[in-house]
Amino acid sequence: MKMRFLGNTGVLVSELCFGAMTFGGRGYWKTVGEVEQKDADQLVNAAIDGGINFFDTADVYSEGRAEEILGKALGSKRKDVVLATKVRGRVGPGPNDVGLSRLHIIESCNASLKRLGTDYIDLYQVHNFDPYTPVEETLRALDDLVRQGKVRYIGASNFAGWQLMKALHISEKQNLEKFVTLQSYYSLVCRDLENEMIPLSLDQKLGILVWSPLGGGFLTGKYRRGQDRPKDSRLSDPDSRFLRFDEEKAYDIVDELDKIAKNHKATVAQAALNYLLRKPAVSSVIIGAKKLEQLADNLKTTDWEMTDEEVKELDKLSEPTSVYPYWMQKANSRDRV
Repeated sequence: MKMRFLGNTGVLVSELCFGAMTFGGRGYWKTVGEVEQKDADQLVNAAIDGGINFFDTADVYSEGRAEEILGKALGSKRKDVVLATKVRGRVGPGPNDVGLSRLHIIESCNASLKRLGTDYIDLYQVHNFDPYTPVEETLRALDDLVRQGKVRYIGASNFAGWQLMKALHISEKQNLEKFVTLQSYYSLVCRDLENEMIPLSLDQKLGILVWSPLGGGFLTGKYRRGQDRPKDSRLSDPDSRFLRFDEEKAYDIVDELDKIAKNHKATVAQAALNYLLRKPAVSSVIIGAKKLEQLADNLKTTDWEMTDEEVKELDKLSEPTSVYPYWMQKANSRDRV
């Protein structure tokens, strides 16, 4: 397993990050997995044995159960890994059980520490932007947690470009801890991140952490044009899907991934993950295996590297529709070279 720096920090993390969203299976998260302690122990141990040293979860996953299960699964190996979790979502019925206020952040951090069975969180991420709380309040609360030793680094997730840049500016102006990572959705069926967030991350030296790199499972190879959908899959009912994309275009991408995978004696899923590891600013790609065989397959992703020609072919097939002002900026940039 190869290692990369976590954004602009000196911390090295594995190219693949193990996501614990499938642990617990409560409430809304029941649809993505019901992995309980015994199976979680096996998955976490297999991930560590496979070279993964980076684990990601959130307080809202399965109403806190995911953090509890992950903490127990790590056990004495906690000190050997980089552990990330998140804050922002609703965790209770009260009016202040949600958001990025100082009150909610501090309460949530203490609760996450307890559930994870640890004294510190390596990377504490705000799960989404909170339009109702001043950014200064959020950043100062996070800065306090770092100074108290409860948190080592802070990151953002699902931010728009202006929101992230505003936060970075405030941190610099007020000498507060800065976000070092951005966790975002990025895959061959959705490359919107390339419009603004990847250029921003390169400019500001943030590390991209990719969630749902397989497009909700579509890029695993089990969805093929003209074939019935697997009955037990999250994409069985198109009307209930969380992620939306052009399926006809996605089928063409899967066909090309299949060709590339065969060239490397690999699988479609490995090829989809491998493609993202060739993209700039990416620190780590988050995988969410529910079974040992899935994890074993994903771990082989870093055993080989896609060629430049293969990347270019996938770039061409998956090219997103250009939106304003990016198409104009791209056209005008040709005047400079």
